[in-house]
Amino acid sequence: MQEKFSFASGYRSRTIFRVCNIVFFILLSLVMLVPILKVISDSFDAKAGYALTLLPTQFTTDAYKRVFTDRELLNPLLISIFTTAIGTALCLFLTTTSAYVLLQTDMPGHKILTWLFFITMIFSGGMVPGYLLIKGLHLMNTLWSCILPPAISVADIILMKSFFESLPQSLMEAAAIDGCTPFGIFIKIVLPLSKPALASIGLFIGVRYWNQFFNFVMYITNNDLFNFQVKLRDIVLNSTDLQNSNASDTVLMSRTVQNACVIVSMIPPLIAYPFCQKYFTTGVTLGAVKE
Repeated sequence: MQEKFSFASGYRSRTIFRVCNIVFFILLSLVMLVPILKVISDSFDAKAGYALTLLPTQFTTDAYKRVFTDRELLNPLLISIFTTAIGTALCLFLTTTSAYVLLQTDMPGHKILTWLFFITMIFSGGMVPGYLLIKGLHLMNTLWSCILPPAISVADIILMKSFFESLPQSLMEAAAIDGCTPFGIFIKIVLPLSKPALASIGLFIGVRYWNQFFNFVMYITNNDLFNFQVKLRDIVLNSTDLQNSNASDTVLMSRTVQNACVIVSMIPPLIAYPFCQKYFTTGVTLGAVKE
């Protein structure tokens, strides 16, 4: 009887735990989804306000038309796309090549080079030396000032190196015996086997470039070179200024445009993720197991 009672009570406890789990995650999903649905609704609502309405009261697509036709919004969007594409490609190139160099333990000066990389994770020059460096290189008011500084991350290099170490060393040794050069091994063997790492790290790098804000504020003073995130901040501030004025129609439309810009800024990562999803689960455990 005591064993039956223990089994019944254990089953009841597990059932209660599962029900609480389901309720908790439903509530958590609602907390995350409701604000997004509110922003989507307001981006199509010409009378967007602060009330919690999940359906537009006056449907319009004028805000999205303005984002993709108005030069003041389209130009920053194109700049964000350009810097993200070029920056991600450059960062992946530097990350993979640097990680492959650090993988060569028999290379002269390997330990010194590894420590030099590692020290930069702990100590950095800071904001003022970085600004003086960009200014000294005559990169101020150029998009390269926002592409080059984030183009290499030691954390990404270490992750990529850890993944390279998990690859079968016998393949590289066999290729070397067959006469393949180190660069040929990198191109023909290492990179094709590193798709999970490239996808996961590339997604992180792309999001980092897409959401870039500080470098554009620091190194860019020409309004024509601002990216979409800086422009979105200006729209939010202008919306706040208009809210304090008497132009009610302009205020309502500015809220609609503001929400449309928020949705547009979310679209590229949402588009990129499904293509990287099949590699992402493997990529997030980079170097976790070495065989």
